Amino acid sequence: MRQVGYYPGCSLTSTAIDYHESIMGVAELLDIELAEVDDWNCCGATAAHSLDHAAALNLGARNLALAARGPQPVVVPCALCFNRLKTTQHELASDTSGVVAEIAALGGDYAGAHVVELNRFLTSEGIIAEARSKAVASLAGLKPVCYYGCQGQRPPKITGHPAPENPTGIDRLLSALGAEVIDWPYKTDCCGASHSLARADIVHHLVARLYQEALDRGANCIVTGCQMCQANLDLYQQEIAGQMGRAVNLPIFYFTELMGLALGHRQTERWLARHMVDPLPLARSVKTA
Repeated sequence: MRQVGYYPGCSLTSTAIDYHESIMGVAELLDIELAEVDDWNCCGATAAHSLDHAAALNLGARNLALAARGPQPVVVPCALCFNRLKTTQHELASDTSGVVAEIAALGGDYAGAHVVELNRFLTSEGIIAEARSKAVASLAGLKPVCYYGCQGQRPPKITGHPAPENPTGIDRLLSALGAEVIDWPYKTDCCGASHSLARADIVHHLVARLYQEALDRGANCIVTGCQMCQANLDLYQQEIAGQMGRAVNLPIFYFTELMGLALGHRQTERWLARHMVDPLPLARSVKTA
């Protein structure tokens, strides 16, 4: 069994517990042990860096120092957490913040953690091939558009993503598992997640654009790897559809849930039952391989 580090972040232990459970379930089926970073703390997303820059760097640096002590790479499912940890490494490496000496005095090695976003880790060619070989059901009948969100790829000088405007990992994974993946131009558009409470009008406008494009291209679901994006597209769909004057009814899946479905995990329907837009009828249409 391969062991890697795992930084879940705050929301995966609470509001996005379904995402966390699907990640753990899929990892088990793929013989991957996710070793949770011991005593991790909040990464500071989304507000810390705009309120107290030094405190935000300290939050990230402590996590990185703890993560460096464990197995590598350190897999991060939350795009915001991933972005904050990579940003911290980037800023501390330039030593312009005044925090480096403080972290060094505490015995921390912020540079020793190899931080990787979950959707890139699970869509490597080797894991895609393994998932395909272990699949017990085909995702035929699913016509998803893959939605990566805006935080995991940009800016590329910090994230290191080779295709920040056109990521393809989840597309390739789902295609390998039998889905008819539909290409679209809004893969990395912002859904307005950080404004969901303060400026719902902005969020509704941004999300409506995503629904409209997905429907116009013939998609029957949207698949993401970001719990903030999943929440925005799932929680408010009925309200936004009413504002659009158009029926939407697009289930919003985590890509790990569909991996679990293809790999035959027994808890898949439990994960999906927590969603607001009922994905079970579409999920039950997949065929045994």
